[in-house]
Amino acid sequence: KLFIKDLHFDEVPVRIYLPREPPASKRRGVIFFHGGCGIFGSIRSHERICRAIASKSDSVVVSVGYVLSPEHKYPAQILDCLTATLHFLKAAENYGVDPERVIVCGDSAGGTFAASVCQELVNRREVPKICAQVLIYPFVQALNFNLPSYQQNAFIPFLSRERTVRFILKYLQKDYSLKEAILAGSHAPESITLKYRKWINPDLIPETFKLGYKAPIPSSFLPQAYEETKELFTTRLSPLLAEDAVVCCLPDTCIITCEHDVLRDDGLLYKKRLEDNKVKVTWHHMTEGFHCVLAFFGYSIFSFPSSSKMVNHIVTFIK
Repeated sequence: KLFIKDLHFDEVPVRIYLPREPPASKRRGVIFFHGGCGIFGSIRSHERICRAIASKSDSVVVSVGYVLSPEHKYPAQILDCLTATLHFLKAAENYGVDPERVIVCGDSAGGTFAASVCQELVNRREVPKICAQVLIYPFVQALNFNLPSYQQNAFIPFLSRERTVRFILKYLQKDYSLKEAILAGSHAPESITLKYRKWINPDLIPETFKLGYKAPIPSSFLPQAYEETKELFTTRLSPLLAEDAVVCCLPDTCIITCEHDVLRDDGLLYKKRLEDNKVKVTWHHMTEGFHCVLAFFGYSIFSFPSSSKMVNHIVTFIK
């Protein structure tokens, strides 16, 4: 059903999935950024997902093979995603795609990149606007690692609370000795904590998601930890920290969260930010889902019901 080809968009490797059936009109385009914390994953790891999205939604899908850390230093990953997106928006018609109907999509860190790319393109006038964004259990803030979902799912496989911060430090090529300070919140000066409390706050999480939550004991600020991890407070790494002037211009959004996921509350907080800024949000919550469950899609007996449900939700939103 698909014509699949490996290309380069301005030196960034991509794999493009084109439906073979002649279209009645120009198709939608989907730019997909794979997950993996910016240090794992590839075009190949998300092949089944991209094939399914292309064939089921009758869309042209571009899977971006951005460079990985630590071989390539941050922010090379997000810059590759931005470069590939800009190229596709300008060349969309060459692939039978309506440039006004291009959607960005990503899971986990790929969701972070999708959110960041959308924000960076808000004021770009030389290319068509992104039509919509699909954020699958995205990481959107590095300020608070003590939200209810971090406490409830602290030891869940694939992405535990401790491993989340370890991966972030590896992605940024920082020393692992900073891990405990970040987990405790000692990397954030009081001025930043107070500034963003209106957006990052357990009080903003619906009560149904706060079972067993206990407010952490306030930690002492460590200036050295802040100085060495300042990147954590940029909108490229923490899209939730973007100003309202940017957020209110973002496109229609689909957010998918999982119950058994440390990043669940990131998705819930970003959903609220968007809705508060009058952005239309479609939200799906996988009560049996866990972080990385999408990666199991299409693996026969190793797949999970949540994996197929996610793909169906993505396809329905795209269509």
